Amino acid sequence: MVWQDIIFFIGQWVFLVALVPALTSREKPPVSTSLITGLILVVFSFTYFTLELWLSAISSALIAAAWLTLALQKFGTDKKIKRKK
Repeated sequence: MVWQDIIFFIGQWVFLVALVPALTSREKPPVSTSLITGLILVVFSFTYFTLELWLSAISSALIAAAWLTLALQKFGTDKKIKRKK
């Protein structure tokens, strides 16, 4: 295991913990922001995987899942609001 993998892993877990309030609150970032961020992180995760940075690949995939979850949450909220109008 290379030291860079550990550094990326730790930094990404800090980002993941920082996303928890957004996942649990009523206020969500825009769908476009969440979707683009999630998709880019999927690409990063794949790239880490090809470099055999296993911890980084897993943590990046988890953060991508969190951002994509935010996109789904916001999309669902937006649909409910439109139905009420």
